[in-house]
Amino acid sequence: MPSFAIKVTRAGFSVLGRVSPDIAAKLAFRLFCVTPSRKPKGDKAKAVFAAGEQRLSLAERITLPTSSGFVCAYRLSSRESAPRRVLVVHGWGARVEYLMDIASGLQASGAEVVLLDLPGHGRSSGRLLDMRRAAEAIVAAQAQFGPFDGAVGHSFGGASLMTASGGIFGCVPAFRAGRMVLIGSPSRITDVMRDFADLVGLGSAVRERVATYSETMTGAPVDAYDAVPIARRIDRPLLVIHAEDDKEVRADHAKRYLGISDKVQHLWANGYGHRRIVSAPEVIAATSQFLCGSEASLSMVETSPGPLREVSSI
Repeated sequence: MPSFAIKVTRAGFSVLGRVSPDIAAKLAFRLFCVTPSRKPKGDKAKAVFAAGEQRLSLAERITLPTSSGFVCAYRLSSRESAPRRVLVVHGWGARVEYLMDIASGLQASGAEVVLLDLPGHGRSSGRLLDMRRAAEAIVAAQAQFGPFDGAVGHSFGGASLMTASGGIFGCVPAFRAGRMVLIGSPSRITDVMRDFADLVGLGSAVRERVATYSETMTGAPVDAYDAVPIARRIDRPLLVIHAEDDKEVRADHAKRYLGISDKVQHLWANGYGHRRIVSAPEVIAATSQFLCGSEASLSMVETSPGPLREVSSI
């Protein structure tokens, strides 16, 4: 059942959409981009955050300027003389503390790890986040620490890595990691925007204007965010990890990558849902192997176009 706030929002957009679809579209896009509270909610989230914060205290913190403010990055050094360098990007409403398990796994595999707080998240500035802002932040990390041998993104972070790699924003250089891991990530942002439009009750006229306004504000059409054509174009090794029980990002997003290239590999991590997946031992091991292992060991990860390999928390 919709909450009271959602009911009020729907009523407001219903009226405003009839009076001024243009204004409704601008307000809807801004609402879509407003980032949630940075504070952990619930006892489990607080415990994960506290543990991550403690481990993050050992990292070097660097502030990077962007066109809309600044973002914070954290570097975990390696004991290797010539380590692989890996960028880690969190999802919507998260922050780097929640990805410390996977970052620690990569560091234990010999990598130098850079974690990035996206705009409006963690200790980075702002309250708005869209794909262009995310791409700017990722490329700012590349300019400071790169080149990156690998990158891993969870949820929106994975979608942001793909969009940044596509170089679709004229004012933002392309991100060029050697190989990437996408965990529970949407592959088609138009689906995410449609779900948002359904949630707040936008009419067809307002939806069309939201897409137009988004292009005006970010500099690229929403269809250009589609990660599958980008994956074909950049032709780099990808590992796509997802759980069929993910209730926030449907598994269909992962299935869209099937068969597009022999460089795209897949792994089901069923039973871990959308959030616990980033701390699953099997996922951390597969990610570290794919990004930090030898070329021979990389073939041990299941490849497409065959059936997705399955690991389970049960």
